Amino acid sequence: MIKTIEWKNKSVKMIEQTLLPEKYKVITIKTTGEMWQAIKRLAVRGAPAIGIAAAYGVILGIQDSKAKNWIKFKRELDKTTKYLSTSRPTAVNLFWALDRMTFCAESNKDKDISKIIEALKKEADKIFKEDQRICRAIGKNGLKVVRKGACILTHCNAGGLATADYGTALAVMYAADSAGKNISVFADETRPLLQGSRLTAWELMKAKIPVTLICDNTAAQVMKEGKIDLVITGADRIALNGDSANKIGTYSVAVLAKAHNIPFYIAAPKSTFDFTLKNGSEIPIEERKAEEVTCGFGKRTAPKGVPVYSPAFDVTPAKLISGIITEFGIIEKPNMTTIKKHFGL
Repeated sequence: MIKTIEWKNKSVKMIEQTLLPEKYKVITIKTTGEMWQAIKRLAVRGAPAIGIAAAYGVILGIQDSKAKNWIKFKRELDKTTKYLSTSRPTAVNLFWALDRMTFCAESNKDKDISKIIEALKKEADKIFKEDQRICRAIGKNGLKVVRKGACILTHCNAGGLATADYGTALAVMYAADSAGKNISVFADETRPLLQGSRLTAWELMKAKIPVTLICDNTAAQVMKEGKIDLVITGADRIALNGDSANKIGTYSVAVLAKAHNIPFYIAAPKSTFDFTLKNGSEIPIEERKAEEVTCGFGKRTAPKGVPVYSPAFDVTPAKLISGIITEFGIIEKPNMTTIKKHFGL
């Protein structure tokens, strides 16, 4: 599978996703500042991958610490985690990973600083390896909803480029392909940054899974024509009641799926759930720069000075979601009760 992100020689190697599909390039991230920029400008993106990047970003910030005691080291750690937390607001995996790193450090605060740093590196590696196992489990659990010969519609990119292994939504597709289910995929282009056309189509073609690219506003037509059997997308934050934030346009796809009686599933790990939020109205939504819409990929497509509203995510209400596929199984008809039961809360 694609090596989206890995730790090597006291630095982070990652695919520069803004250059795909025209150019495949692996970049080296050596500082926390470089990691912040990589997350902000979408060189690395996808909730699980952002969490992993943040964990390794912490290591970049403290691995050469000269602190002689816990108090000074904690001050450095807090400065690093606070800074990384400002990179992107919606993907909860970012904050989840930073909280795990802080908890790890506090659990080892009685040790020498070198030992604390060593423990933090092990924790970051653990987050990475856990995500690899989780991706495989999500793929396996999702097989239940995919019939042989099914055609799946997906929006944005929730594959290997968004995780440490082979994705969340795409994990189900990879697993179904490996199981001989002869699936095919329709990938929305995903405006305005085209993660569907640049990334998802690229991944699926490399995996030799039949994929057809469509404009975002073609989804209703292919559904009307009976070409879609189910929809599977990823998520960046899921509230306790099942309301789910994902790339802008996902809500529209869910509404269309409901209108055409097509099952709509989300695939996401437990770490993407934010149990502190009762519903989707509490999910913070990142707003991106106007230039991504008016001058996409360097070419002006709108008049100068036109006002732009560009939220990066929208929230799909739980009532439109047939189920959420996690590493533990499938939450059918997600709501506060079924989600709590699923996770034993």
